[in-house]
Amino acid sequence: MLKPIDVTLIKDNAFDLIANDWFLVTAGNLDSFNTMTASWGAFGELWSKKIAICFVRPVRYTYEFTEREEFMTFSFFDEKYRDVLKLCGTKSGRDIDKMSGIDLTPVVGEAGAVYFEEAKLVLECRKLYTHDLDPARFLDPAIELEYPQRDYHRMYIGEIVRCLAK
Repeated sequence: MLKPIDVTLIKDNAFDLIANDWFLVTAGNLDSFNTMTASWGAFGELWSKKIAICFVRPVRYTYEFTEREEFMTFSFFDEKYRDVLKLCGTKSGRDIDKMSGIDLTPVVGEAGAVYFEEAKLVLECRKLYTHDLDPARFLDPAIELEYPQRDYHRMYIGEIVRCLAK
């Protein structure tokens, strides 16, 4: 069962949580939400706040929800949920009902945003800032290779308003 903890007590390695384990970025409410798998992000301190950062391409269905909503969640899972994360990262909520046929239970957090009961760690975040990645500012030309479609991510910086852990 998930319980509130101070975000500074997270013991997991952030590099593993984000890049290796992946996570679900979710925005919306129980009536209408979408989630997508992400593997780019960061945790830190900014403007005297504990923050989490994620990146979402404008072509993703989740983008509409992250733009509209004030809050979003980041849900991190044990390895046994790898297939669920693969599905949520390769299929669009525009095309399929991602919640149908997978073993995740959507729950509403204190801020009204959706997270998943099966997660081992959840960050509820209030959006503070967005910024579109600008290829003119890439200092390493190899980064442009990440964008053959020129669909540059939008960065979201969110204040971590609540952290839940198993």
